[in-house]
Amino acid sequence: MPSALPDGEPMPDDGALPRPALAGAAGRPLGFYLHVPYCATRCGYCDFNTYTASELRGSGGALASRDNYADTLVEEIRLARKVLGDDPRPVETVFVGGGTPTLLPAADLGRMLAAIRDEFGLAPDAEITTEANPESVDPRYLAELRAGGFNRVSFGMQSARQHVLKILDRTHTPGRPEACVAEARAAGFDHVNLDLIYGTPGETDDDWRASLDAALGAGPDHVSAYALIVEEGTQLARRIRRGEVPMTDDDVHADRYLIAEERLAAAGFRWYEVSNWATTDAARCRHNELYWTGADWWGAGPGAHSHVGGVRWWNVKHPGAYAQALSEGRSPGAGRERLTDEDRRVERILLELRLADGCPLDLLAPAGTRAAERALADGLLEAGPYGEGRAVLTLRGRLLADAVVRDLVD
Repeated sequence: MPSALPDGEPMPDDGALPRPALAGAAGRPLGFYLHVPYCATRCGYCDFNTYTASELRGSGGALASRDNYADTLVEEIRLARKVLGDDPRPVETVFVGGGTPTLLPAADLGRMLAAIRDEFGLAPDAEITTEANPESVDPRYLAELRAGGFNRVSFGMQSARQHVLKILDRTHTPGRPEACVAEARAAGFDHVNLDLIYGTPGETDDDWRASLDAALGAGPDHVSAYALIVEEGTQLARRIRRGEVPMTDDDVHADRYLIAEERLAAAGFRWYEVSNWATTDAARCRHNELYWTGADWWGAGPGAHSHVGGVRWWNVKHPGAYAQALSEGRSPGAGRERLTDEDRRVERILLELRLADGCPLDLLAPAGTRAAERALADGLLEAGPYGEGRAVLTLRGRLLADAVVRDLVD
């Protein structure tokens, strides 16, 4: 969850949505994102809306404490029920992210999930995910999560090499994420993801291959692999600016992506989004697919973003301000925007083109159609699916996805 919030119109105190946002809601999937903003330490590359204990000390007092955070978040879930009124949809996906959600007791995460179940109901096949840092869980904790209703867990592995983890300021030891996969399987989790990062300063091709091999050897059914983005204001950005560590260039990122595709495909994983691979359709992250296809989701927690029927809004960032608003019976929303039809068309192209299914060609304006024809000729789009009415990236196109998207939205 990025730390910066956009501008927008004020959010009503009661959180009410414009009536058109709820029109046709029954035909759209509904998910929940629950943000837990606490971390034991701050990773050098992280620009998310997270807080360590020292950063919160004297800033928000008891209201910012994680001890009563679950109760506060449950209040926003109850607010969501009031705002969405008699919306009959059961929740199809829940994703608990952060931060480090597993710094909270497993029972707290279970109470947050139970509140969604009580207020909205869960679909019979609902996907319930939490992120977890490898050092923050053990077999007992994972068993409690599973008993509480979670059926998917995502571990932040990042790398199998100690020197790479050190640059990223990750505190777990190599081998611990792989052990977590085994512990999650033993606890009864249906689906397990490992998150990897490539392009860290000082990482070699062999380091990256070793990380992929270690991840695959652990037996997850989903792998996410992201190029490191050096965000301004982070400790890593400052270290690069001082010349302490080198900056990785785009060519290195492209090489690492090709290595990932080769290794993952050989192990039976198929890409379904530019940075995500799964062994089966059932192993895909349905919650993220909900984002990428423009469905509805309510984001609860400090800085969380939501979208319902073309209205997008975001909460205040600080845990103390967030808790204060809810304690006073006010929406914690900091602002919102109403997406125009053109906004939604452009967003569909931006997001759906990154999917293996691609985006419909009828979304493109004339200039975008001409750009798609050029991309097809240049080998950036698939010939077969393109002729069937969709623009689908080739492997080379995935390497240049951002550039292809920019051309198609013109």
